[in-house]
Amino acid sequence: MFINFWYVAEESKNVTKQPKGLRMLGQDFVLFRDSAGEVRCLSDVCVHRGGSLAAGKVSDDCVECRYHGWRYDGDGHCVEIPSLGTDGKIPVRAKVDSYPTMEKYDLVFAFLGNLPQDERPPISEIPEWGAEGWRSNFMRFEFNFDYKRSLENGVDLAHNEFTHSFQQFKNPDGTHFAIPEMELDYSDNGWGLGVRSTMPGANTGLRGKAGKDKPGPSKVYTGFHGVSSLRTFIHPTKWIKLHQYIYETPIDETHTRIFFHNFRSYLMDEKHDAQSIEENRQVVLEDLAVLEPLRPAIAPQTAVKELLVPADKPVAAYRERLQEFEAKGWRINMQQVNQNRDKVAYAIPSPGRRETRNWVIDSVPLIAAQSETSGKAARA
Repeated sequence: MFINFWYVAEESKNVTKQPKGLRMLGQDFVLFRDSAGEVRCLSDVCVHRGGSLAAGKVSDDCVECRYHGWRYDGDGHCVEIPSLGTDGKIPVRAKVDSYPTMEKYDLVFAFLGNLPQDERPPISEIPEWGAEGWRSNFMRFEFNFDYKRSLENGVDLAHNEFTHSFQQFKNPDGTHFAIPEMELDYSDNGWGLGVRSTMPGANTGLRGKAGKDKPGPSKVYTGFHGVSSLRTFIHPTKWIKLHQYIYETPIDETHTRIFFHNFRSYLMDEKHDAQSIEENRQVVLEDLAVLEPLRPAIAPQTAVKELLVPADKPVAAYRERLQEFEAKGWRINMQQVNQNRDKVAYAIPSPGRRETRNWVIDSVPLIAAQSETSGKAARA
């Protein structure tokens, strides 16, 4: 898992003025809205005695620990320690990590890392959001698999014929479909990669009802952005277009929360939404059936421990991109985290750690950067 990316924490509608606890990247966080409506995201561990802030309450734009009443503002600074009395001086170390947030596409994104604003990777944008000519539906899931396995599955064109009954990606004569030459797209400014190809037509289900053109080869584009965002475009005809944007948030190494925006350019009436949602749900559940039993559960970091073939070119490219992010010093050292589980409380390093030192809660250990410049980003 990696720091220094935007991750979807929650749906906007589910974040209120009451504290909401959640886990991301193997660490615990608390979300709440302040009086201005801004979403605040803090490390959930009170620096006093390790209490959960999410178990407390919010008042005066501060979250109060239920254990001893310590209160933290939206920037993570402790502003009240009841046991010190009204004249007590609050220690400088009384602070928790606070993470930047952004609301887009009815979702709350949290930047889980310590990069300054001008160096942060962008989120994966949705140009179709609010645009004419598109109908959208939303789904969310929580599954027991490594998010990397899911991202690799998303850019794997060869699995469709065997995994998805709805796709029917076989040749017209019934023979198995050989993946044609794929065009890799490196235009994502170093943050991702895409692949373009053409697949046999599959105008079944809701797509088959559109009926403006006869089924033909589908133009397909799929790609990843950052470490955990996926986008897929399927164009069976010039009239029928399906665009999907998936944000995957690692809960921990083997559990993933998925936020799924699906857009279609055909059959725009609301009455078709239920079938569209059900067809997409079927595809997701078919993927789940093969992803959860994969071994090892955590995807290998290189191509050496699996026998990849030309159709796996996007999978290999994804793993190479992750190695680049690791070289920046952004990969969490999960071996060390797991060794210290129940012994050490950790926090994802926030931008505030670049400005001040003397933090009570340790930063999660990171794999050392491979250059002096990027090594500074791991400073706790």
